[in-house]
Amino acid sequence: GVGLGHRRLSIVDVAHGHQPMASADGRFTIVYNGEVYNHPALKAELEQAGVSYRTRCDTETVLHLYRRHGADCVHQLRGMFAFAIWDRARQELFLARDRFGVKPLYYVHDADGTLWFASEIKALLEAGAVRPALNRAMLPDFLANHAPSGDDTLFAGVRRLPPGHTLRWQAGAVTLTRYWDLPCGGSEEHTDPRRDDDLVAEYLERFTQAVRLQLMADVPLGMFLSGGIDSAAITAVMSTLVSDPIKTFSVAFAEREANELEYARMVAERYRTDHHEVVVTPEQFWNAVPRLVWHEDEPMAHPSSVALNFVSHLAAEHVKVVLTGEGSDETLAGYNRYRMTLLNRRLGRVFPAPLRALARGGLHLLPHASEWRRRLGRTFLTLPPDLDALYFDNFAVFGRGWQDRLLAPAVREELAAVDPYAAFHQALARVPHAPLLDQLLYADIQTYLHELLMKQDQMSMAASIESRVPFLDHPLAEFAARLPARLKLDGLTTKAVLRRAMKGRLPEAILSRKKMGFPVPVGAWLRGEYGGLLDEFVSGERALARGLFEPGAVRALVTAHRAGEGGHAERLWALLNLEIWQRI
Repeated sequence: GVGLGHRRLSIVDVAHGHQPMASADGRFTIVYNGEVYNHPALKAELEQAGVSYRTRCDTETVLHLYRRHGADCVHQLRGMFAFAIWDRARQELFLARDRFGVKPLYYVHDADGTLWFASEIKALLEAGAVRPALNRAMLPDFLANHAPSGDDTLFAGVRRLPPGHTLRWQAGAVTLTRYWDLPCGGSEEHTDPRRDDDLVAEYLERFTQAVRLQLMADVPLGMFLSGGIDSAAITAVMSTLVSDPIKTFSVAFAEREANELEYARMVAERYRTDHHEVVVTPEQFWNAVPRLVWHEDEPMAHPSSVALNFVSHLAAEHVKVVLTGEGSDETLAGYNRYRMTLLNRRLGRVFPAPLRALARGGLHLLPHASEWRRRLGRTFLTLPPDLDALYFDNFAVFGRGWQDRLLAPAVREELAAVDPYAAFHQALARVPHAPLLDQLLYADIQTYLHELLMKQDQMSMAASIESRVPFLDHPLAEFAARLPARLKLDGLTTKAVLRRAMKGRLPEAILSRKKMGFPVPVGAWLRGEYGGLLDEFVSGERALARGLFEPGAVRALVTAHRAGEGGHAERLWALLNLEIWQRI
């Protein structure tokens, strides 16, 4: 009654380590995805304790650790992983997922007790675990936050094992257990009191160790270099740890506003890397979208997924493993929304109410479509001082007001009790006494970061490339969580500790430039040559016939975008992707 299957991308001990792998006595069998970076140290300890190895593979280390320590083995693992171990003697299945959810793990638990699990949702569909159907209760979450933020997916019946959790299945019953949580600042035990210079020095030391550990591989290894400070910092540290030139890979679009190659080249030149680039045309971008929606299993949250897949295919011509900069923004307060929320909260509390009312009145005198009216409408002058207004709705794709207009009346009524920010509120409830910045970082790490990591994993693995994330080495992230807020967000300076650690190591132009994210000119494309995609996938008859959205609201959104009213590209991308996903 048990079946385990595995498709291997061989990274460590390429010739051996095939899976499913069984223990010598046949009691335990494992299927495993990921890398345990402290595997060499763990292997040495186990061999000293009398354990005999048949391979050099970290899969075997996980198997031996589980045999000796059971569920507690996860505490010793430093890396990214999703694995399942079947205990034949106890008739028990054990599933585990790494602390941040770098590696995916989805499951279906039937009413009759049957458990199905996989690295991709499409495997569960192919196996017949569920029939593909929209999980309508997740629609508000998807519309607001790019993607479902909690444990449920957009597929009815399909859940994900949360990061930092294990799952036991026995006799049809399932038990989930949280084995790790990120510390959150705000109390003496969680805030480091030392001098800033000492903390910066230790951050650099820990960051260097994280990069060193993640260079473990028996195959060629490279770096995704965007031109931002995160990937540039990893490149700078990598260059001190390897003797051969680092292979670096960058992607851009021909449009000037979506091209950061000059900054990537600046870093590549500084460290004399073996640099490679790909420029993606609009035609290539849109032709790839349906295939990549299929790869992601759910609608693509971010257009940058497409660029990531193109650069992954470029890298696959040269290497098997790449390091990437994901996780820095959520651990070190890299997003502008943190800065804006703290500023709005502070000003909203000191600005007299009569002046705020006066400003709100003046706002209505501005033209409805003016950029100033749109910007001021997102500040403390017009918004209530609570987090839902200042943070969640303010930076949502479709906030609550938008959803009230967008959803069809019957759907709006059906989902009236659904909180689109439920997963965020649950996270915030676990850290009620932390400073606001630490609360926001903690909540985003539990929710928003997951989608970024899934994008990173799915788009790279679709090209048979393994991507690693040094900023999410858990000892480094725990240290970052305990840093004083000023070393994350110092006035208007984001990621202060990283900028200070890299002073003199990176060009000043990299250290001082504003964050761009990864710009993709989707809005301009949909206003121009590719506008027909909106007529087909957003306001078209087939899309509207699903009955999810109010046709007038959808058409008004498309019309406003074509008229040049700003701020709708992200919304149209979400609706377009949702329709393509539903058709697939």
